[in-house]
Amino acid sequence: MTAVGPPPDKAAMDVLIIGAGPAGATSARILAENGYRVTVLEQGGWVNRIDYPSDKLERDVLLASSWSADPNVRRGTWDYPCDVSEADVHPLNFNGVGGSSIFYGAEWPRFIPSDFRVRSLYGFADDWPLTYEDLEPYYTLLDEMIGVSGRPGDPAYPPTVEPPMPGVPIGRIGVKAAEGMNKLGWHWWPGTQAIMTRTHGDRGACARWGTCMSGCPEGAKGSFDVAMWPAALAAGATLITEARVREVTVDKAGLATGATWIDATGQEHHTSAAVVMVCANGVGTPRLLHLSASNRFPDGLANSSGLVGKRLMMHPFVGVMGIYPDQLESWLGPFGANLYSLQFAETDLSRGFARGAKWSAMAIPGPMEILARYADLPLAERTGAAGQALVERTLGRAFEWAASIEDLPDETNTVTLSPDMVDGSGIPAPKITYRLSEDSVRNLEWNVERMREAHQAAGAIETKVVPWMPGVGWHMLGTTRCGDDPDTSVVDQYGRAHDVPNLFVLDGSVFVTSSSVNPTSTVVAFAARAVEHLMDTASNQKVPV
Repeated sequence: MTAVGPPPDKAAMDVLIIGAGPAGATSARILAENGYRVTVLEQGGWVNRIDYPSDKLERDVLLASSWSADPNVRRGTWDYPCDVSEADVHPLNFNGVGGSSIFYGAEWPRFIPSDFRVRSLYGFADDWPLTYEDLEPYYTLLDEMIGVSGRPGDPAYPPTVEPPMPGVPIGRIGVKAAEGMNKLGWHWWPGTQAIMTRTHGDRGACARWGTCMSGCPEGAKGSFDVAMWPAALAAGATLITEARVREVTVDKAGLATGATWIDATGQEHHTSAAVVMVCANGVGTPRLLHLSASNRFPDGLANSSGLVGKRLMMHPFVGVMGIYPDQLESWLGPFGANLYSLQFAETDLSRGFARGAKWSAMAIPGPMEILARYADLPLAERTGAAGQALVERTLGRAFEWAASIEDLPDETNTVTLSPDMVDGSGIPAPKITYRLSEDSVRNLEWNVERMREAHQAAGAIETKVVPWMPGVGWHMLGTTRCGDDPDTSVVDQYGRAHDVPNLFVLDGSVFVTSSSVNPTSTVVAFAARAVEHLMDTASNQKVPV
């Protein structure tokens, strides 16, 4: 990788980034550290980690209301609603500095090399216009930037993968899960996490709260508000919060000129820039491009291919809880995954479906999480004395194998503008159309049976399927896919829009296929590579006059 300084003053580039989540934060830091003038517009605001619900007595009440991961439940002033009337999976996202990493479990797997070559290897879906090897140096860079922990040597990956910090302990549930996998001869490995196991600055080492997905009180979890934004701001990036972007504007030549946005008081502003980067996730980005339709771009900005908002992928998800006779202390974190398995990640068409699944062995942090897994029971059987009996029998003695499956890109799964729903500024909300394919259903059902086998091999006395859908839409991917052909893609391999050469998309919407693994490490590796390429080619960059 090359260290690239700022361009000469006469060619100085101002970069406007929309979205302060993982991709926006990463891009802002790298650009600012190389001398570029960067402004970031973020729809939400800052969350102080002392406000996280994780260490509060009322945690479960907060998670069911103002701290829900579902914006349609949370209904905060920073949020926009999502029209999910035709969606089998509902988006879970967070508007604020750090984006949805505030809520993520910090699992940090990389795509496996074959994930970039699905068509070449198997004859369906599409290949990416780049390879694992193209991204590998950037995977490594981001591991260092945010503080990743794990154990080197996983045979599912190239031998060059070496997390910079020792892994979080796998705990008793990890040992128990591994025993079952060993009996079956199936792959497992300690989890690779964006979680620090050594104290650094104001970020403490993991204390195994097991509440990663409701905010880490220690700051150990690498949510990008604590892991990336301090360095970006120190390098000179400007961050404007509570800035709801309404439109990316363009000039007569079809170049992006900046963005129009609305502040918390309802006042409208416009910020100009030579380059615009959209980092608003696989729902927010196509929504904004659709909102930015104009006489020059009547079908939405950068949409000559007709693919903006199409091929949405959301990683359908199912769990199988196993109850054991032993005390497993299964309230201890991480949550996330104590360990994971890629045994079934590769394609095997003899199973009856196209792609694979990634498994996670997951903690169950508390009584309400236990009862959530019995939500299918009648109320009388999971409340009062009956609910207490479920908790006493299960808490600490159960963990969940959970499977995230790779759903294939399908042009009927879309993000469009809702004809009926608007946000707090009167701007049309995104409408999600997402139906599970028969292929995905077969994939989920097959993995449920294998997870039962894994629990039984480990000595479980009881198993229970936990159908978490529709509330599993953490990963929103594929709606502005990258590619070399402008007729069949929205952006190129560096995120540059084919139709608007100074507009970039650098979030998970650029994904061509979804893999079965958690996407954030690939999102930020793609963004880092794209930003470096932008700096390397700055002298050739088209900008508005």
